[in-house]
Amino acid sequence: MQTILIIVATVLISAVIFIPIGIGIRKKIAESKIQSAEMEANRLLENVKIEAENLKKEELIKAKEEVLQIKNELDQEIKERRGDIQAQERRLIQKEENLEKRSSVFDSKEKELERKFAESEQKRQELEKIYERETEELQRISGLTTEQAKQQLLNELDKEITQEKAAKIRELEAKAKEDAQKNAREIISFAIQKCAADHTSETTVSVVSLPNDDMKGRIIGREGRNIKTLETLTGIDLIIDDTPEAVIISGFDPLRREVARIAIEKLIDDGRIHPAKIEEMVEKAKEEVEANIKAEGERAMLETGVNNLHPDIIKLIGKLKYRTSYGQNVLNHSIEVSNLARIMADELGISSKVARRAGLLHDLGKALDHDMEGTHVEIGVDILKKYKENDSVINAVQAHHGDVEPLTLEAVLVQAADAISASRPGARRETLETYIKRLEKLEEIADSFEGVEKSFAIQAGREVRLIVKPDKVSDSDMVIMAREVAKRVENEMEYPGQIKINVIRESRVTNYAK
Repeated sequence: MQTILIIVATVLISAVIFIPIGIGIRKKIAESKIQSAEMEANRLLENVKIEAENLKKEELIKAKEEVLQIKNELDQEIKERRGDIQAQERRLIQKEENLEKRSSVFDSKEKELERKFAESEQKRQELEKIYERETEELQRISGLTTEQAKQQLLNELDKEITQEKAAKIRELEAKAKEDAQKNAREIISFAIQKCAADHTSETTVSVVSLPNDDMKGRIIGREGRNIKTLETLTGIDLIIDDTPEAVIISGFDPLRREVARIAIEKLIDDGRIHPAKIEEMVEKAKEEVEANIKAEGERAMLETGVNNLHPDIIKLIGKLKYRTSYGQNVLNHSIEVSNLARIMADELGISSKVARRAGLLHDLGKALDHDMEGTHVEIGVDILKKYKENDSVINAVQAHHGDVEPLTLEAVLVQAADAISASRPGARRETLETYIKRLEKLEEIADSFEGVEKSFAIQAGREVRLIVKPDKVSDSDMVIMAREVAKRVENEMEYPGQIKINVIRESRVTNYAK
């Protein structure tokens, strides 16, 4: 144990003695290394400075060379630009010299022009004096002033032009009428002879025959309940009077009258007449009328040869069977117009397909004009546009009463066919008031022209005769007056067919032998 302690003590003593000695040795070694590192660093720094100086000198040399090169290039460019500037200066000097020469030439020309202008002004003044002297001399010789002579000359010229204009109008009209009237009459006559249709139809009443007078009481019913039910469901008036074995159906709507007529006939055949049965028969009558409308539309298509119409349009065409215009059945009128337009189109060699289609559809709006606002033309055009009808057909429908200008020959033919169908003898019935107003308007237009002594509307408004004052209206003026009266009538009046304008100039001298 003691031995171990001695050894430990010896070790500790040795450590205490030798550790400071080792530290001193290591410090000396470190200092020597630091000195050598500083020496090396100083050596490297000197080398770097030497290299930096060398690089700086090289870069300065390169920069000087580049500056010298740029200076040489700039000197060359300046030299070239100076040459260009000198050349431009020479050109400008030359132009300036040329301008000075031209200016001197212009100055001399201006002086020459001023001299000539002064001479011409002097001559003009001399001519004016001569003209004034001659005018005064002419006035003295003729005894007229300048204004009087001018007016006289204008009057003579106006008379001359009027005579020439009238002669030219007569010549052109005669030439046009020679061919146009002959061909038009032939075509229209051929079309009229080839196509005819029923004209008139009942407009406000229908009559239903009864098997006996006892049936009237059954139709009236207890306390009038049956007749009231009928009138309520159909919207018409039933007139049961002293007419034997007959009931009169009165109403402005032909469709309602037709429904009532069929319903009453069915009730008479059935024999059972009471409100429930009446309601049932009215519904059946409406279905039957709808079927008739469709059948009539298809019949019209077959008769006119028009195809590919929308089902709604076919129904509207069939509905025209129950519509009248001035007493004329509109469906028969439309079929006739279609056929007339087709025949005339064939004669003229243009599209009969468009003509007959437009003719059949031209009064389509009348099927709805009781139910919608607007004229039948506007309603018809809207319907055709809705179903994307051909533009030529739409224009013909729109133009058939002159609301727009016709754009095709087919549209003109539809106008003519419509007028022919409406103006057939007995085709339409006008009220007395409308008829009288038309005649009064015709005479009013005729009397409004200067020089007209009297005017008479004759031939049921198909002709107007104008008796003119012979001292105020010459033969040449008559031609122009007839033309102007015709234009006013066309623009201000609506009438079927055509109106003849007949201007009469008559001179009478009366004396007595005593």
